[in-house]
Amino acid sequence: QVQFVESGGGLVQPGGSLSLSCAASEGTFILPAMAWYRQAPGNQHSLVGSITRDGRTNYIDSVKGRFTISRDNAKNMMYLQMNSLKPEDTAVYYCNQVNGLRDWGPGTQVTVSS
Repeated sequence: QVQFVESGGGLVQPGGSLSLSCAASEGTFILPAMAWYRQAPGNQHSLVGSITRDGRTNYIDSVKGRFTISRDNAKNMMYLQMNSLKPEDTAVYYCNQVNGLRDWGPGTQVTVSS
């Protein structure tokens, strides 16, 4: 069964930047409309933003102007550029499809702390 694999997380100081990547576990699976989610300790997965196959994006208010979702359909990849990071952005970040969630992948930890 196809899973999504996230990478690029790490520890960064407030105001810093990180770039995350998302790929399907099977190279022949074509990414549909996709989204980034995050899960802070003790919370459920929550939506960060989404991107359609043709690149239209939507974001939650708290990340607008700071986060940018993009995709490269030729490489079958999706990305999340995070700038001006805040401690409240600390979470495990996941990617998944917008419609019909698949099993969650391993996620990638993002920690924003001084």
